[in-house]
Amino acid sequence: MSDSMPSALTPSEALDLLLAGNDRFTAGTPEHPNQDALRRAETAPLQKPFAVLFGCSDSRLAAEIIFDRGLGDLFVVRTAGHVAGAEVLGSIEYAVSVLDCPLVVVLGHDSCGAVAATRAALSDGVSATGYVRDVIERVTSSVLAAQAAGLTGDDDIIAEHIRHTVDLLLDRSRVLADQVATGRTAVVGLSYRLADGSARLVTARGLPTPVA
Repeated sequence: MSDSMPSALTPSEALDLLLAGNDRFTAGTPEHPNQDALRRAETAPLQKPFAVLFGCSDSRLAAEIIFDRGLGDLFVVRTAGHVAGAEVLGSIEYAVSVLDCPLVVVLGHDSCGAVAATRAALSDGVSATGYVRDVIERVTSSVLAAQAAGLTGDDDIIAEHIRHTVDLLLDRSRVLADQVATGRTAVVGLSYRLADGSARLVTARGLPTPVA
């Protein structure tokens, strides 16, 4: 059965809906909403996703699965280490300004290969070749900031990278920053645990009240 969302969600409602799906996923009781023929027909003429999911390309972070959503629910943008270039920023701006998404999520995870490679490059002085080097260079500022703050644990460094990405999106995109300033959109950072499938809140910008 289709599980169409209300026509307009607040940023807080959108986050609650997303986290409720993750709770079902971690509990092993997914509902697989909006994955039937009726939903396919509903979304064929147009899309109105309730959240942008900007996450790492890691194959274990399949957005619609780990948040128990379906067709037309999430506008997904993924890169290794969730590094953000012009194409990413343009995609997110399209989602919030044209599709009216009330929520942008930066999704990082433990055991991130991009962060591990960056830490290794900084400690050994040897970086990757080709365009992988570009990914490492874009993650470097996050790892350096974490080190400057005295953070050494994997989870802490991952959280710092997530926070840095949220700040970068808002610093570089005037469109997104204006959406947040006017209360139309919130940007949050979530950290996903590969072993148990849970997503925890790391940072939030534009939510009216703290999220428990």
